[in-house]
Amino acid sequence: MIVTVTLNAAVDRTLTVPNVQLGHRHRASASFTSAGGKGINVARALKALETPVIATGLAGGRTGERIVEELALEAILNDFVRISDESRTSTAVVDPTGGSMTEIYEWGPAVRPDELEMLLDKLRYLSRVASFVVFSGSLPRDVDDDFYAEAIRELNRRGVPCVVDSEGEPLRVAVEAEPFLVSPNQREAESLVGQEFSDDADFLMALDTIADLGARNVIITQETSCFALVREERTVRRLRASIERIEPIAPVGAGDVLLAGFLAARFNDQPVEDALRSAVGCAAASVLEVGAGRFDPREASRLAADVQVEELAPVSA
Repeated sequence: MIVTVTLNAAVDRTLTVPNVQLGHRHRASASFTSAGGKGINVARALKALETPVIATGLAGGRTGERIVEELALEAILNDFVRISDESRTSTAVVDPTGGSMTEIYEWGPAVRPDELEMLLDKLRYLSRVASFVVFSGSLPRDVDDDFYAEAIRELNRRGVPCVVDSEGEPLRVAVEAEPFLVSPNQREAESLVGQEFSDDADFLMALDTIADLGARNVIITQETSCFALVREERTVRRLRASIERIEPIAPVGAGDVLLAGFLAARFNDQPVEDALRSAVGCAAASVLEVGAGRFDPREASRLAADVQVEELAPVSA
């Protein structure tokens, strides 16, 4: 199965507020609450794609209890380490009239060294049955930036393919640990390589740079497309998968769904081109749903048929 790891899990609350204005009183027209955090979003999407998955990570206090309860209600198999400090709550305010979304994130809990060691022990156990271990999201307080990197190095020694989707210093050092796949969005990739992207050549440069840093495979996500560097045996392929823009209802979590779509397809031995079509189709379907990681698989399949995949030549020196 696929194991997802969420150190900074949350209770996600999404409020729909038409014509929202700062400094004014509003009444939400709808609200939606669920377990959240990037790894949980990936697990939810994998569950929708009928791919065997177990979600693990850290959950603390009454908020942590609710996270686990929400996962159980969704029938998402999970095995979280309970910690003493309180897990975070995240709030998204969606304005359907203006097509905008405002997100407010808490920092998350402080984590003790013994709690982290318990999580590492759990990963050693779960990795015995893992086709992939996916490390997603930010790190909570008191967790060193190299946590993902050290976990990836240990799992690499066990022959377990690791996937990482994070940002900043935790992402940089994780890439150097040689994960199987990294999946940053454009902003995260720009930070990683140290420059902004303006055209295809910049994205191709970034794919090669991130691969040179240590990642075996790379996917960089955008609003309506993704760029990918994929190694197949001794061949390195560079591809772009894109779809026409869809007016989003709630775009939060689309990158997590894209990653899940790609992993589910590869888990089922689909060719790279089909995996990228599925990934972008799932992401496109997810922006039509309120709630991160949620989408209609039938709509995703329909949209995947419209995804264009093209092979890209490497940037000449």
